[in-house]
Amino acid sequence: MFSGLIKGIGRVATRTDHGKDQRFVIELGSAAIAPLRVGGSVAVNGVCLTAIAVAADRFTADVSAETLAVTTFGGLAADAKVNLEPPLNVGDPLDGHIVTGHVDGVGEVVAIEAAGRSTRLVIEVPTALSRYIAAKGSVAVDGVSLTVNAVGGARFEVNIIPHTQAVTVIGEYRPGRAVNIEVDMIARYLERLVRAEGAAGVDLKLLKDHGYARNDR
Repeated sequence: MFSGLIKGIGRVATRTDHGKDQRFVIELGSAAIAPLRVGGSVAVNGVCLTAIAVAADRFTADVSAETLAVTTFGGLAADAKVNLEPPLNVGDPLDGHIVTGHVDGVGEVVAIEAAGRSTRLVIEVPTALSRYIAAKGSVAVDGVSLTVNAVGGARFEVNIIPHTQAVTVIGEYRPGRAVNIEVDMIARYLERLVRAEGAAGVDLKLLKDHGYARNDR
């Protein structure tokens, strides 16, 4: 489990083929996540990877063909900068929201605008994911825990404060950028609960009445 609070920016040092999979060597750069251990987890742009080799300034991880296909890792080139976050330890503060590192899909940055000292991003997601994103809810974008300001169709808006721009790869975003999206896990479980056969007493009206679902759907 992760919190979506990035600990620094790393860099893809190398990327090599291993059958249909890829092996990535990632330099830690500014990320304060050492010491790592073999077999431990690291979130890289929001994707939970397992370290198979570690050094003081880098680690190695294998990325499966499935992960390459359903995340931005398929197009992640050598020298690309990446967000890094180590897993939570028992007792750590949960200042963001619960992030699993299991990416739900790939979105696209469609607009970037100044908003005072902050930046407003508009991101479009696959239609199937849009129902899990609600205004004032949480979403992870490339592993960064963000609060949704507004939702319209398959697009949502977030505000990025200067600190977040400085310590994550969001500061490099341009329109057209592909980003990893992980929706709030609570939304997914609520949908499952509502749709589950024989879930007596729980329906969409009940969730809406208590503020757990939007009234415009």
